[in-house]
Amino acid sequence: MQHLDHDRLVFLALGESEAADGESTHLVACGHCRGELETLRHVAGLGAGTQGLTELPDPPEHVWQGIVAEIRAAEELPTLNGRRPPRTGDPADLGDPAAVGDRSTTVVRPRRGRRWPRWASTAVTATAAAVIGVAGTVAVLGTGGDDPAPQPTVLASAPLAAFGATPKDASGDARVLGDNQLHLHVANLPSVPGYYEVWLIDPKTMEMFSVGTLSNGSGDALLPIPRNVDLSTFTVVDISAEQYDNNTRHSGDSLLRGTLTG
Repeated sequence: MQHLDHDRLVFLALGESEAADGESTHLVACGHCRGELETLRHVAGLGAGTQGLTELPDPPEHVWQGIVAEIRAAEELPTLNGRRPPRTGDPADLGDPAAVGDRSTTVVRPRRGRRWPRWASTAVTATAAAVIGVAGTVAVLGTGGDDPAPQPTVLASAPLAAFGATPKDASGDARVLGDNQLHLHVANLPSVPGYYEVWLIDPKTMEMFSVGTLSNGSGDALLPIPRNVDLSTFTVVDISAEQYDNNTRHSGDSLLRGTLTG
């Protein structure tokens, strides 16, 4: 299924324009786009609710401590391939435990009574979204701390290798989790003019269906799997390069592919 462009959903959420007939029909049928639009509208509502704010009190100390704790937890998250990019920056970087312990000397707090400009409100909204994203990832993968979140059951997994003319340094991993979700980690996918789409394929009949899309050529994604899908039949995970051409079928340009086992 061809999803609506993210920028278009942003305009709809902000009320900059009305949905066309085709877009309205798509939103009724597509839970993915409808959910993204509802999320964007919620964020837009939060932003609109701050328009009248001029002076804000100093945030409590525990807020800053919580932000530091979330960032440290994110740094300790495991990755599917066991590799994590090296840290860069000066010793005051959050990767240095000593620096984290003395973070109060490097974090600049807004002074009481200072007027917050529009960019500051945007930054606060972005920070809140980042913390929410960290919390969601922690819930799936666990933090590895003293009280880790329960690890989801892995029903099947597959290494994803470069397919066809895809550069050989492109790679990935797929895991089917017990809560009917597909956890993907990809790296070094080649840039494409359109977008990346994830498919499950029956290798015997080549029947396939779309699971969702990826926003980046490197990173992690968590996609829902319909409960009526027979994973003993649809065993091939395929990531393709697709065009914005209103064609919901597979383009035939596969970038990564692997077979689920387990």
